[in-house]
Amino acid sequence: MNFGEAINELKHGNAVARKGWNGNGIYIKLQKPDENSFMTHEYVYIDTTGLHTNNPDAPMDRVPWLASQTDMLANDWVVAE
Repeated sequence: MNFGEAINELKHGNAVARKGWNGNGIYIKLQKPDENSFMTHEYVYIDTTGLHTNNPDAPMDRVPWLASQTDMLANDWVVAE
């Protein structure tokens, strides 16, 4: 799917990922603030906590994410499990 379709999946509560990303277990998701949130607006974050890698220094985090031009033009987006 393309980036626009991936954004629609995020808006419907699904996680999405690119087939072209290095490593399995990486995805992005839309965070919607609630009464306990510090943020007051929706934002997209990347989750690498499930990353499968042999690199002991690879980050295993959840952090805000911005799409690159390559990400925006890619057609290899999939709904993440």
